[in-house]
Amino acid sequence: MHIRPLIVATGAIAALALSGCVPNNPGGEAIAVAITDDACDVATSTATAGTVTFALTNSGTDVNEFEILAEDQLRIVGEKENVTPGQSVNYTLQLNPGTYYTACKFRLVGAPIGLAEFTVTGGAVAIDADEQELVDEAVADYVAYIKSQAGELIPAVAEFAEAYRSGDDDTARDLFASTRVFYERIEPTAEAFGDLDPKIDYREVDALAEDLDWTGFHRMEKDLWAPAEGDLNSDGTSALLDWAPSTPEQRAQFADQLEADVQQLYDLVYADDFTVTLADISNGAIGLLDEVATGKISGEEDWWSHTDLTDFAANVQGAEVAFGNVTAIAEAKGQGDLVAEIQEQFDALEALLAQYGSIEGGFTPYDQVTDEQRGELSDGVNALAEPLSQLTAAVLG
Repeated sequence: MHIRPLIVATGAIAALALSGCVPNNPGGEAIAVAITDDACDVATSTATAGTVTFALTNSGTDVNEFEILAEDQLRIVGEKENVTPGQSVNYTLQLNPGTYYTACKFRLVGAPIGLAEFTVTGGAVAIDADEQELVDEAVADYVAYIKSQAGELIPAVAEFAEAYRSGDDDTARDLFASTRVFYERIEPTAEAFGDLDPKIDYREVDALAEDLDWTGFHRMEKDLWAPAEGDLNSDGTSALLDWAPSTPEQRAQFADQLEADVQQLYDLVYADDFTVTLADISNGAIGLLDEVATGKISGEEDWWSHTDLTDFAANVQGAEVAFGNVTAIAEAKGQGDLVAEIQEQFDALEALLAQYGSIEGGFTPYDQVTDEQRGELSDGVNALAEPLSQLTAAVLG
C-alpha cells in the first residue's frame, strides 16, 4: 500500500527520456540485499549510474520492504514492498549519479532499519532517437491513463459518499466495489503522494499499526457492513474493540474527507509537472500484482464487504495496462518471448477470474470462495508474477 516512486525526484530517479542504461555494478550482477527483522545488509555501497538491480532475500519472520531514499533521507526514490518471509525477489530501477540511502522497513511501518549510504557514480548515457520515441509514447499514454481513471473516480466517489452520508446504506453498499475500481487500477499513483493512500484506502489494522486516524473507504465499509458481537478483525482482535458505528455527524466528516482526498489526487495528477518514468510504469505493474498477492487473495482487503474479487480484477487490469504501455520497448530490446509469456499468463488469470463474475456484473462474495478456489487463484497470480517480475529489467536493460 505504499509504493511511492511514481513522482520523479529531481536528480534522483531518471526517466529513460533523460538517460540510458549502463551496467549497474562491476560485472553487471544484481546487488544482494539480506533482509531480516532488524537488519538490511546491502552487499555493496556503490553502483554505476543507469539500471540498477537489487536481489532481495527476506530471512525474517514477517513481511518487509526495501527502500532507496534520496540524499535528504526523506524522499523515497523507489521501494519494493511486501517481501514475504523466505522470499527472494529482484527489484530494478534506474538511478542517476548521486548520493542515496538504502534501508528496510519491517512490517512496512516504523522507522527505516539499516539505513546506509549508497553512492551512484558515472554519468547519464543518451539513448537513440528511435528508442526515445517509444519511451515518450509509453510515458504519455500511461500518464493519460492515470488522469482518465482519476477523472472517473471523482463522480463515482461523490455518488458513493452522498449515499453513505445520507444513510442510504443499500445504495452505498451497491456502489462500494464499483467506486473503488478506478482507484485500484492506479493505486501506486496515490501511494506516490505521501499520506494520500493512508487517508483513502488504509484498513483498520494498518491505521492502528501506524497510529493514524482511520478514514477512507474501509472506515466507511465497516459502517455499511457493521460487525456483530463476536466478530473479529482481520488480525484476530474483537471487531468491536475501540469501534462503534459512526454517528450522522461522523459519517458526514468521513464522506467529506474522502471526497476532498480524491479531489487532491485528481489535482496532483493533473498538475503540469506530474510525470512518470519508464521504471515506474513497469514496476507499477509488478506492484499492482503484489497488491493482489498480499491483500486480495487472503481476503483481508475488503474484510467486511467481501468484495475482494472486484479489487483483484481492477488491480490486474491496471497491471495489464501498465504492461501494455511498455511492450513495444521490451520487444524492441529482443524480449518478445517474455512479452508473449506475460500476456499468456494475464489471459489465463483473467479467464480464471471470469469464472466468478465481472467488474460490470459483480463477483462472487469472497467469503463464498473456498480455500481450494483461493489456492487456484493464488497459483494463477504466482504464474503471472514470475515472468512479470522480469519486466523492468527487460525494458531498461
